[in-house]
Amino acid sequence: MASLFTSLASTFTGTKANPLVEISSEVPPTQSTSPNQDTTSTQPTSPIVPVSVNCFPHRQCNYSCSFCFHTSLSSTILPFSEMKHGLRLLRQAGMKKINISGGEPFLFPHLGDLIQFCKTELKLESTGIISNGSKVTLKWLEEYGEYLDILGISCDSFDDDTNRGIGRKDEGNLKGVHKNKLNTVVNKWNWEEDMNDCIEEIAPFRWKVFQVLLLEGENVGPNALRNAVDVSVTNEQFQAFLDRHASQKSLVPEDNEAMESSYLLLDEEMRFVNCQGGKKIPGRSLLERGVQAALQDAGWEADTFVARGGVYDWQKPDENNLDW
Repeated sequence: MASLFTSLASTFTGTKANPLVEISSEVPPTQSTSPNQDTTSTQPTSPIVPVSVNCFPHRQCNYSCSFCFHTSLSSTILPFSEMKHGLRLLRQAGMKKINISGGEPFLFPHLGDLIQFCKTELKLESTGIISNGSKVTLKWLEEYGEYLDILGISCDSFDDDTNRGIGRKDEGNLKGVHKNKLNTVVNKWNWEEDMNDCIEEIAPFRWKVFQVLLLEGENVGPNALRNAVDVSVTNEQFQAFLDRHASQKSLVPEDNEAMESSYLLLDEEMRFVNCQGGKKIPGRSLLERGVQAALQDAGWEADTFVARGGVYDWQKPDENNLDW
């Protein structure tokens, strides 16, 4: 398994385009609005380009991380045909990169078909998955790996006791998840941990380090399924973790301010969710109101997206070089 991730990681470089000013026309023609779209809503004078979208096709997960801000509040899963229609609309509007997250993406029954659709039919520059690593299989990688540019693994600690405290129950799986993109959430259990040796051994091409983000109704408040207040960290503690790992060239830090406004988060009902102001508010469905109306609800700031390093070398140069 480790050798497979090594092969994936070896292809995570490529030629970087300027996605904010260049919209590809390679996508096949598609209906620009849905049959039920309200065309009377006010549109911005300049269209918003959804260059990079984080898609959450469902909310189910096999872990119970205490700080999770996309919990299983809903069991909704759209018909695959509707999901593909929504992604076609986004591609027509300028989407170049998609990240499939969750929930655990590998519990989504159409994950492989979704990645293949995005790469072959939509011709996206980059397809990515953010997973906890526990459900990735050799069989899946052999069947769908050629359509995948980036496999990101959430890894918050290399200590078993810390992982149990966080809520990562299948800690044994983390040992074999190496050589890829890593995501780490800094929290009360790991903020003092020194991960330098392990990060240097793994050598991820990109190591995203986040601060615990509190969102009303998701991981804080009376209606939330989690209570992340007790595991959150101060800005000083977050900075201490960053300072400890400052020598890591792959480190990409993201504090709460960057996380709240620099991501386009598309939920299981094809709605962008606005995370500004400590809440997570779903907007109008792009299937019903169109892409531009839906984007107005997202609270997305293009400048913040660029400032946090949202544009990077996200393509692999030649899929034929993959040695499975």
